[in-house]
Amino acid sequence: MTASTRTHLSPALKQATPIVVDHGKGSWIIGTDGRKYLDFTTGIGVTSTGHCHPRVVEAAREQVGKIIHAQYTTVMHQPLLELTDKLGEVLPAGLDSVFYANSGSEAVEASIRLARMATGRPNIIAFHGGFHGRTVAAASLTTAGTKFRSGFSPIMGGVHIAPFPYAFRYGWDIETAVAFALKELDYLLMTMSSPADTAAFIIEPVLGDGGYLPTPPEFLEGLRERADTHGIVLIVDEVQAGVGRTGKFWGHQHSSITPDIVITAKGLASGFPISAIAASTELMSKAWPGSQGGTYGGNAVAAAAGVATLDVVRDEGLVANAAVQGKVLLDGLLTLKAEHSAIGDARGLGLMQALEFVDGAGDPDAAAALRVQQGAIDEGLLLLTCGALGNVVRIIPALIVNDDEMRQGIDALSRTLKNVL
Repeated sequence: MTASTRTHLSPALKQATPIVVDHGKGSWIIGTDGRKYLDFTTGIGVTSTGHCHPRVVEAAREQVGKIIHAQYTTVMHQPLLELTDKLGEVLPAGLDSVFYANSGSEAVEASIRLARMATGRPNIIAFHGGFHGRTVAAASLTTAGTKFRSGFSPIMGGVHIAPFPYAFRYGWDIETAVAFALKELDYLLMTMSSPADTAAFIIEPVLGDGGYLPTPPEFLEGLRERADTHGIVLIVDEVQAGVGRTGKFWGHQHSSITPDIVITAKGLASGFPISAIAASTELMSKAWPGSQGGTYGGNAVAAAAGVATLDVVRDEGLVANAAVQGKVLLDGLLTLKAEHSAIGDARGLGLMQALEFVDGAGDPDAAAALRVQQGAIDEGLLLLTCGALGNVVRIIPALIVNDDEMRQGIDALSRTLKNVL
């Protein structure tokens, strides 16, 4: 095959770094050129136990030798039963029924399908800056940027977007932002989507692509109160924040709420594709026959990796480690903020943290964020940008990150900031 006829990846795919990976281990990626990089991207929060954790590798290897694909509505397999039991140990009380799919987007769509079937209501209320996926229904709920929802209209109807309490953007304190967002939600329920027409609220406990913004506990509690009052299903999208990333097993556990549906994916199987929604048996039983399924959902190898992942998270105390190392990380980011006027905000929970960059007028500065993300590569540190305006750099270490790696990461980021700002 000549170079002129070689098949290429889609030009719509844009890599954040030029690195071609040879292998990875723990918190590190090694390129084909032999250079080591401290990976504070973790596959966008996926490789929760680090790259190629030995117990996850062994579980997957053993399962591949038994059966790779056992379609779970045709025959059942042991890894999925074990994974369901393991999830039962960490799911919120009362959420005792699980449906498995492949991706976060699929799980999001399953959750809104269930909510509509269970309530007989058409409308879903999502929140500004949320990211819930790229498939049509999931993208219709997504406002983390127009790139996720534009160019393929019409998107799904019955979706209404309410303000998120983004205190930094508004220039307010958190209490004022929460009061405003709840008041606007009430107004939306009176003017656009009557409670009698509203099936669900869907929200991330920490906005992901929308800018790594923790959802204030008071706002989640306000949603829970309104959901209870009006019989609305409260869906918490834990695709990125779940499985220990925020220093609690679930991101919503920084508040007092219990969701009606929890969505999980990313960190659940350390890189193998599997997702799930969990609800009470009473709620899940309201799904119409045939509305849940899928060829690859609950794949045996992915499920085995999920079992091993949950065991590692428990046995190695990774949730507690995320909380401890997250405090170190946030302290480091706040120090850097004090040193650089271009950093408007430093924020996050556990190992899900970010810097938001602004220009001299205090306006979003996407160019600065990109310079930092790209400049960090030269320092051997891998980061990603996010935010609706692209002016946020997110830091996502593996849950296994240790003191020395965290220090190296903060030092590399400090050098980068001095070089590019």
